[in-house]
Amino acid sequence: MEVPSPRSVDSGTVVPKVTSSGSLPARDADGATDISACKPSNTAFETTKETAHLIGNDSWLQVGMILVTSLNSAFVLSYPKIVMAYLGWTAGILGLVVGAAMSLHANILIASIHFTGGKRHIRYRDLAEHLYAGRKMYILTWISQYTNLFTINAGFIILAGEALKGIYVTYNDSSDLKLPHWVAITGGVCFIFAFFVPHLSALRVWLAISGILTSIYIVIVLVLSVRDGRRIGRRDYAVQGTSTQKFFNVISGVANIAFSYSSGILPELQATLRAPAVLNMKKALYLLFTVGCAVMYTVLSIGYWAYGSEVSSYLLASVSGSKSVITVANVAVFLQTIVSLHVFASPMYEYWDTKFADQKQGEWSPYNMAVRVVARGLYLTFNTFIAALLPFIGDFTSLTGALSVFPLTFVLAHHMYLRAKWGELSLARRGWHYLNVVFFSLLSVLSAIAAIRLIVVDSSTYHVFADV
Repeated sequence: MEVPSPRSVDSGTVVPKVTSSGSLPARDADGATDISACKPSNTAFETTKETAHLIGNDSWLQVGMILVTSLNSAFVLSYPKIVMAYLGWTAGILGLVVGAAMSLHANILIASIHFTGGKRHIRYRDLAEHLYAGRKMYILTWISQYTNLFTINAGFIILAGEALKGIYVTYNDSSDLKLPHWVAITGGVCFIFAFFVPHLSALRVWLAISGILTSIYIVIVLVLSVRDGRRIGRRDYAVQGTSTQKFFNVISGVANIAFSYSSGILPELQATLRAPAVLNMKKALYLLFTVGCAVMYTVLSIGYWAYGSEVSSYLLASVSGSKSVITVANVAVFLQTIVSLHVFASPMYEYWDTKFADQKQGEWSPYNMAVRVVARGLYLTFNTFIAALLPFIGDFTSLTGALSVFPLTFVLAHHMYLRAKWGELSLARRGWHYLNVVFFSLLSVLSAIAAIRLIVVDSSTYHVFADV
């Protein structure tokens, strides 16, 4: 029997090539052919025609490390406050465990439909467009995802700026340099890193460095928190505020749990995995929800135990210790945040590289370097400006999280899985997925209301370019 040669058609269907042994490529976990073995090799980049970045190149451990270090990025230092202090011990721990189970379930659903309709869907919006057979869902998914990633990156820039400011005030009583100045410096460093690391697969050694940096600030903050906890007397663990404030804090706490587990870029991360991509994505997710969660739970529990409801939204601001040790922790936070921001900015970088870069040239050609300078420079300049302008961007992150994290990670995950696997699902399983669609849609609405309320409250407290 004659086997067709490799080719790509406008519809995106990929016909697998025959291996050197004369056999067809192995199939992935869901039975779809792994088209990472079908990509053309006649360009300077090792890519498919759809993207200027590498596809099917990385191990599950590399992607797993990206997920683990992202979960335990500098944002983890705010979770004792915005999760545990908002919910209390019982609801907080229960919410974290249930949230992890629901998030793992939703992520596995997305991972399992990575190969659908004879095509490997390397972007969230591509998968949505295929399953809903329309450009409208492509655009809505694109806007939702990129808005969320933009505000996450603004949050990273603010956190890194706070770390630099923490170092500055430790050794200097002067208030000449305020948070917006350190935010601007952070933006410059992010641009330099973005220029020299062209795509996710190029992170490699930086992932190991990121892991070391994460370990440094987590170990320091845990040791100092335990020491403070032993010295501090009675602590108040009661959820603070009026009944109305408590209600909205609970909603915000639940939304923050969902935000903590969500990457929002799972199809893009899975696209970098080598075969079998579905199985390898599941391995990366299992690493995230075991090792990654164990670290995060430890930070949340000890931080909240040590300082109670008075814990700072930046845990390093609560700890007491030698200047040099706290400085080391802040330096580690700053550097690790640069790497984490690059991960969450990568979908935007991939779009611009694919649209404007010349794939016939190498990534270090003068033209393609110029594309990176202009595209990434403009993006990070605007992102840094917004971070400096609105240092309470966390409120807006909560809003966009409500309007995009819940829809992308939960609502769309269950609904897209229904559309892709409808004929294979029992009535009970269909009902389960529809129940999740309705539940997380309602939670998205409630979280948006809570976030808007928080924005209104903080807008009356802070001003633009504030030194918070």
